[in-house]
Amino acid sequence: MAFDIEMIKAVYERMPARIEAARKVVGKPLTLTEKILYSHLWEPTSVAFERGKSYVDFAPDRVAMQDATAQMALLQFMQAGRPKVAVPSTVHCDHLIEAKVASNTDLAVAVDKNKEVYDFLSSVSDKYGIGFWKPGAGIIHQVVLENYAFPGGMMIGTDSHTVNAGGLGMIAIGVGGADACDVMAGLAWELKFPKLIGVKLTGKLNGWTSAKDVILKVAGILTVKGGTGCVVEYFGEGSTSMSCTGKGTIANMGAEIGATTSTFGYDDSMARYLESTGRADVAALANGIREHLTADPEVYANPEAYFDQVIEIDLDTLEPHLNGPFTPDLATPISKMKELAEKNGWPTKVEVGLIGSCTNSSYEDISRAASLAKQVASKGLKTKAEFTITPGSEQVRYTIERDGFIDTFNAIGAKVFANACGPCIGQWARPGAEKGEKNTIVHSFNRNFAKRADGNPNTFAFVGSPELVTALAIAGDLTFNPLTDTLTNESGEQVKLDAPVGDELPKAGFAVEDAGYQAPAIDGSSVEVKVSPTSDRLQLLDPFTAWEGTDVKGLKLLIKAKGKCTTDHISMAGPWLKYRGHLDNISNNMLIGAVNFFNEKTDNVKNQLTGEYGPVPATQRAYKAQGIGTIVVGDQNYGEGSSREHAAMEPRHLGVRAVLVKSFARIHETNLKKQGMLALTFANEADYDKIQEDDLIDIVGLTDFAPNKSLTVVLNHKDGSSDSITVNHSYNEQQIEWFKAGGALNIIRASVK
Repeated sequence: MAFDIEMIKAVYERMPARIEAARKVVGKPLTLTEKILYSHLWEPTSVAFERGKSYVDFAPDRVAMQDATAQMALLQFMQAGRPKVAVPSTVHCDHLIEAKVASNTDLAVAVDKNKEVYDFLSSVSDKYGIGFWKPGAGIIHQVVLENYAFPGGMMIGTDSHTVNAGGLGMIAIGVGGADACDVMAGLAWELKFPKLIGVKLTGKLNGWTSAKDVILKVAGILTVKGGTGCVVEYFGEGSTSMSCTGKGTIANMGAEIGATTSTFGYDDSMARYLESTGRADVAALANGIREHLTADPEVYANPEAYFDQVIEIDLDTLEPHLNGPFTPDLATPISKMKELAEKNGWPTKVEVGLIGSCTNSSYEDISRAASLAKQVASKGLKTKAEFTITPGSEQVRYTIERDGFIDTFNAIGAKVFANACGPCIGQWARPGAEKGEKNTIVHSFNRNFAKRADGNPNTFAFVGSPELVTALAIAGDLTFNPLTDTLTNESGEQVKLDAPVGDELPKAGFAVEDAGYQAPAIDGSSVEVKVSPTSDRLQLLDPFTAWEGTDVKGLKLLIKAKGKCTTDHISMAGPWLKYRGHLDNISNNMLIGAVNFFNEKTDNVKNQLTGEYGPVPATQRAYKAQGIGTIVVGDQNYGEGSSREHAAMEPRHLGVRAVLVKSFARIHETNLKKQGMLALTFANEADYDKIQEDDLIDIVGLTDFAPNKSLTVVLNHKDGSSDSITVNHSYNEQQIEWFKAGGALNIIRASVK
C-alpha cells in the first residue's frame, strides 16, 4: 500500500466537484494544470484568476525537503510553535555525500562526517511527525517519484527539481524553506497564478533519441528564462507513448527553463509505474477519476485557444542533443557538434562521462546505457573516458545490481557512486580539478554552470541523455555521432554501436532489502531535537528585525553584479553544503561567485569605508559592524537555478536591505520577500548603467509601500550629483506585511502566541 493513501483518497474524492465548479468559474474547458490548481485552492473562488497576475493561496498535499535545505527549513519550523506538521512531509539525506572513491566507502565517510546534521534531521523529523529517509536511501526526487508522487496531486519541495514529480502527473513546485515552513505549519501557500505553455509531442521516440532530448530541445527554444512564471503542460501521442520516468526527466529539467513546473496527463505508463513501485492502490484510485487527471478533450484538440504559448515537437525526427557548455539552454544536435566545437574551440577529448542523478537514474535509463556498455566487449572496444554511475535510489541500485547491470558497467571500468546527488551538485572530489585545466566532461545531469560539478571553471560540461553520454565516454570524443560514425576497435576494425535498448520497468519487478525509510514517532512530544550550542554546522535562528517604518537611506553599494548571477554565484554549494544549517558560517560564501561590474573580478569589491578591495562577505560584515545597510544590484534573471533560500537569508543576515535587478528568477524573488528583503526591478533597464561604485543610495516611498505602486531610488554619486530612478516591485498586500514584520516567519510566530 502507498504512503498516505487516505490523503490521496480524500484528494480524489473532492476533485471532480471542484473541477466542475472551476469549469463554471472559468467558463471554458480546462487544461490539466488548471484542474489541479483550482482543485487545490485554499478557499473556493467565484472569479477566474488572471494568469501571470493574480496571487493565489493554495493548499498543497505534501512537502518534501532534501538534507541541505531541510536544515534551514526545519530550524524555521521550530520557531513556528507547532507540535506537528500539518501535511505529510519528508526529509531526504542526499546532498551531503561526496563522490570520491565508491558508494560504500563514500557513504561511510559521509555518515561519520555529517553525523550531527543527520542526528538533527532524524530527531527533528521524529519529533514533528516527518518521514525520514536515511543517507544512502537515494536522491529526493527519485525517492518521491517511487513512493509519494501521485497524479493530480500538488506538492512543494525545498529543491528546484521538485518539479520531477510532474512526470507522474502532479503539480510539484520548488520553493524556499520559508514556504515549506508555512505549509507544514498549516498555512496557505501563495503563488502567482502561472501562465501556461503547451508542448505538443507528435510521433514516437526511436533509436538513439530519448526523453532527455525532448527537454534539451525545449531548453534551446525557450532559454533559461523562457518558462519563468509558467507551467509547461505536455500532451500528444508522443507523450502517451513515453515512459513515466521519461516524463519525469522532462519535468525535472523544466527547472532549467525557469518554469514553475511541468506536468503530463495521466496515462497507462503512469499506471504501470505505480503498479511496479507497489502502488497498485493509487493506480486503481486514479483510474476511477481518469477523465479529471488530464485536460478536457477540447484543450488538446485546439491548444492555441487554451495555452499562452504552444510548441510542437516531432519525436520521429528529433535528434539526440548535447547542451552546453556552461548553460543548459545552449542546445546542439549531435550532428552539429563537430562543427560548433571546432568553431568555438571547445575541447573535444571527453575526460569523464557521468550518468545518473535525479534527472536520469531510472531503471530504463540504466538499462539502455548498459546495452551500450555490453557492446564494448562484444565489439572489441575499449572505453576511452572515465565513466561513473550515480543511482537515484537504493531500490533502483539494488534492482540493477540484481539484473547484472552493475557487473556490466564494472566490466568497462566504471565507478559506481553512492545513491546521492554527488557530482551533479558539486559533491565530487575529482582528482586534479584543483589544477584548473581546460577539459570536457559529458553528463546526464540537469545543470552545467561553470564550476558546478568539480569546482574547476575550465571544465566544459555538456548535458545529454545517459545513452549518448555512454557512447561519448566509449568514444572519448565530443564530436562522435553514434548515429553515423564508426569506432576503431582493438583489432583495428571499424565498428558501429547499435542503438540502445532497454526495459521501461524491470521484468522481475523492483526489489530492495532496506529502502532506508525511518517512520516518525507517533507522539513526538518527548523527543529532544539534537542541536549542540557549540556546533559549527548547526545554529538555532534568531528572528530578523522588523522594518523601522521609514524610507531606507544612505545604503552603500555592496556589489553591482555583471551578467549571469545564479544561486550558485550567490551561495555556492560544494564544500559549503556542510554549513547549510549554520546561517552565520555559510554567510561567508555570500556572492563570492558574482562578477563585480567595476573590475570584472569575483569576490573582490570596494569597501567604501576604507577604499580598499576585498572579499564580498568581509566587506559586508564591515558595513554591518558599523550599522550601515547596503544594496546589491544585478542583471537579468538574477537568482536563476536552485531553490536554496540561503541565497536570500545570507544577505538578510549580514545587513543587505535590498536587491535591485533587471529581472528575477521566480523562486529567488519569493525567497527574498519571505525573509523581509526588498526585491526591486529597474523600471528602465538602462538605469542599471547609472549605478556607480561609490554611490550612496536611498529608497524612497516605503512609507506608502503598496501593490502596483513604484518606488524611487536616489543615487547619490561621489561627485555630488545624483540620479533619481523609478523601480518596480511585485509585492502584494500580504508580502508587504512580510516586509514590515521583518519576514514571514515573524508573522507565523506572532499568530501562535
